[in-house]
Amino acid sequence: MSRKKRSQRSSIQPWLTPVTRPNSSSPNSNRRSMANPASNPEVKERRIAIALGDPAGIGAEVTLKAIAALRHHDNAHAASNPLVVGCRHWLEQSYQALRGFTEQPLADPASLEVVDLPLVEPIPAGQPSAASGAASFAWLTRAAEVVLEGRCHALTTAPIAKQAWHAAGHPYPGQTERLAELAGVGEASMLFTARAPHGSWRLNTLLATTHIPLSAVASSLDGPRVEAKLNALLGFCQRFAPRPRLVVAGLNPHAGEAGQLGQEEQAWLKPLLTAWRLRHPEVELVGPLPPDTCWLGAGAAWADATHANQGADGYLALYHDQGLIPVKLLAFDAAVNTTLGLPFLRTSPDHGTAFAIAGQGLARPQSMEAALETAWELG
Repeated sequence: MSRKKRSQRSSIQPWLTPVTRPNSSSPNSNRRSMANPASNPEVKERRIAIALGDPAGIGAEVTLKAIAALRHHDNAHAASNPLVVGCRHWLEQSYQALRGFTEQPLADPASLEVVDLPLVEPIPAGQPSAASGAASFAWLTRAAEVVLEGRCHALTTAPIAKQAWHAAGHPYPGQTERLAELAGVGEASMLFTARAPHGSWRLNTLLATTHIPLSAVASSLDGPRVEAKLNALLGFCQRFAPRPRLVVAGLNPHAGEAGQLGQEEQAWLKPLLTAWRLRHPEVELVGPLPPDTCWLGAGAAWADATHANQGADGYLALYHDQGLIPVKLLAFDAAVNTTLGLPFLRTSPDHGTAFAIAGQGLARPQSMEAALETAWELG
């Protein structure tokens, strides 16, 4: 089929607006911010928007593979008809190239509805640049606008490269912060969720701090921040368990060893958790636990359904790698990055741009597939 015929079938010509930063000091009071995902009351159609991520990475590959896999499930999976935001010509080129590298099924871009924001220059696979950063930033921004306009109910984002964003003049720590700005909310929360391969137990881990240097973690943590993150974690976990068990990791080795290895637990974290327990008698709150043993129960629950009671309903990690090392060890292909606190649900695969294998047909789509299924199930 010719490219001309393809482009006539399903491409949407968007109204292109300059990509600017909205004034985050004046949030839209008509949009709801929620700790747990819920439906946007302005949604006109239940559908997922996909931002295709950095065009030098594996975003196109995992997206086309994931949609094909979902469509194979009874030939009519509800999450397999997304609205894709990116460059149609690049997506079609990626599809044709990938067909020569992989035997895995790929969704034909001709079958997809695309909000077409063309690339201004060719982007070689595996070579991130200011141009690739500018494209992924524009695609994310437009995809979020599509959801906020009510054309879709949830957003799934393919991976971006922060260094490419920065090279393009967009110095955000990540997509989460840009989405919070677009939605007019003060701060969103990053939670990773994955259903265990055996049984129904779900691993839920929320990060109290995200993309900041390790040296800045202690000074960024305080009682109000941890309390807000606990509330967000509780709201999410109560979707599955009305009386959940939540576990909080300590900041220091051995959770401070009674003040011998750090003062934060003794000075404010333990008193905060004690007060929070009194306000939430329906919750079993455990911690702060030593970080090196905090997720042992999660490991047992993930490996064997008969040990599901050893896993907590939710875990609060105090910094990025503290939470994501156990999540990725247990559930690298199944975990989904879920943003809480926005007026819509956003999910993303639990991996990066994988520039080293981009364009080679080697990327595994399971996490992107899980991200789309989670956006449909929970959005």
